[in-house]
Amino acid sequence: MDDAELRDQVSRLRGEGKSPKQIARALGVAPSRVAPLVRAAAAQARATAGLPPVVGCWVNVGWSRGLAVNPSRGWAAEALSPEDDEESTGGLVSVLVARKHRWDRASVCGYLVDVYCLGVKNAFGPDIKTDVELSQFLPEYYAAYPAGWQDAPIDLAADIVLGAVGYARSLGFEPHADFAQAAGQLGAWEGPPAITFGRGGKPFYQSGPYDNPRKVIETLERTVGPPPAFDYLVAGRA
Repeated sequence: MDDAELRDQVSRLRGEGKSPKQIARALGVAPSRVAPLVRAAAAQARATAGLPPVVGCWVNVGWSRGLAVNPSRGWAAEALSPEDDEESTGGLVSVLVARKHRWDRASVCGYLVDVYCLGVKNAFGPDIKTDVELSQFLPEYYAAYPAGWQDAPIDLAADIVLGAVGYARSLGFEPHADFAQAAGQLGAWEGPPAITFGRGGKPFYQSGPYDNPRKVIETLERTVGPPPAFDYLVAGRA
């Protein structure tokens, strides 16, 4: 059974009310293979059923550093101060989207996006927070960004996250497994993105604490060719 057929079968059985374990048994596949497809089906169902209104959407200040952005979209990026270090935050964008849940609560999803190479490196949600909890969570979520955060339209959030997923896939990288559960929060998005991903339009990989640098570099060499087709920075060497 190929991936497309498996997705269709999982969606059908999930629509019949079967649990992920029951689906795995019925299809004769491992539960670990079914679980992300169930999450993706749920996210797609939420998107097609219509989403609650957005009550807040944010990105870190400096989100556009190194990127080319179509000016016709009017997505203003607040300026960074000269002392802000590109190597500390350049290429990493944190997106937070809150939608109405009940009168005093919001459904919140967050995405950590490597817009230069790997796409969605982490995601969470939907988490339900009160208005007070959300206001307290914002500075915590953006604590790693010295310049803080700024308001953003939902179409910018979708372009950053879903556009980066497409870019990363073109390089051979899939989004974090938790992204499937949070993807529906962004709503419908048809693309193509108004953002040119990569640093200056070229893949740039900067290793993180949970990466496998050798595997990433080998993947890039296979999909785009050896340097200078891409740049990288690993353990202090470029």
